[in-house]
Amino acid sequence: MLPSQRALFEIPRQICYLNAAGFSPLPIRTLEAGRAAVLRKGAPWSLEASFANQQHERARVAAARLINAEASDIALISSISYGVATAAKILTIARGSRVIVLENDHSSPVLEWHTRAEAEGFTVETVRQPGDGDWTSAVLESIARSGPPVSLASISSVHWSDGGLIDIDKVGAALRQHGAAFLIDATHGVGVLAMDVKRLDPDFVLFPTYKWLLGPYGRAFLYVAKRHQGGIPLEQTQSGRRNVRADNAVYFTDISYIGDARRFDMGERDHFISMEMASIGMEMMADWGTAAVVQRLTMLTERIEAGVRGIAGVHVPEPHLRAPHILSLAFEGGMPAGLVEGLANEGVYVAPRLGRMRISPHVYNDEADVDRFVEVLARRLRG
Repeated sequence: MLPSQRALFEIPRQICYLNAAGFSPLPIRTLEAGRAAVLRKGAPWSLEASFANQQHERARVAAARLINAEASDIALISSISYGVATAAKILTIARGSRVIVLENDHSSPVLEWHTRAEAEGFTVETVRQPGDGDWTSAVLESIARSGPPVSLASISSVHWSDGGLIDIDKVGAALRQHGAAFLIDATHGVGVLAMDVKRLDPDFVLFPTYKWLLGPYGRAFLYVAKRHQGGIPLEQTQSGRRNVRADNAVYFTDISYIGDARRFDMGERDHFISMEMASIGMEMMADWGTAAVVQRLTMLTERIEAGVRGIAGVHVPEPHLRAPHILSLAFEGGMPAGLVEGLANEGVYVAPRLGRMRISPHVYNDEADVDRFVEVLARRLRG
């Protein structure tokens, strides 16, 4: 089993940080790269002309490696919402059709479609949070429902609030039968859960680096299937055109778009500081591999689950309905006021999410962390 990687991070022993689904800490290597990059930006005359492109392509290759894509299928973006807006500009949602989203999903894969629905003549159908926790069956039922045809499902692969797991293979197959597109917000999946876009064939996949990919805020990536790479980008940039260069004799030498997903790169993409930081975290995750990461995080969440099952009034979702790296605890009568804050006062960090407690360990956590969480939680609830 992959051992705890705590030594690669600056995490004091007294800190029990179980909130990777919120923000992950940065590895020491990434911190060092960031410090060096700040100094580099302070002396821009030291940068070679090829430096920015080298950083772009390193990050693009690292992102592609995580989902078995080609680097040319990856666009450099700033956020999930940016990527969804890009997809919305590319796609044509048929009038009279419907777009499927999840209840209480994160705002990014949801609000863009609500904004467009009235003007473009389609409806947004919200799949209600199932009482039994089976998101996959609920989504499949929505796709199969008679009525207006489905044009698109724009959903997270793992529900951010409770770790509810959606079987994207089954959902993707169902959507293909209806001729519908599939946009996956893989914020809580990529890097931990295996994804192969060549086999799955989604239309768009989006993921940031600041959570499970151990990277900085403000760096994200958009996979665009080749069938959509002829679309118009969200922004009109020099980098998206074939030959618009400041060192040409004629600036607008060729304003036709480049032929792959690079045309969808955001403007001001030369992030000298954070682009390399993002690459390091993604490369570390890819080197460990999803199988090893899942095995370790499953061990940690199962250890927590076993520990809290003996605490009266605490309910845990069934393992087959949740992601292996996120555990959501529900409490009879609701989560006690001040519980999360009380844990933090003892150096144990989790997150309140929609009336439940979300626990999300990562590779820097160890058995001592999760045992301490169980002990402090039990004591606080007894008190």
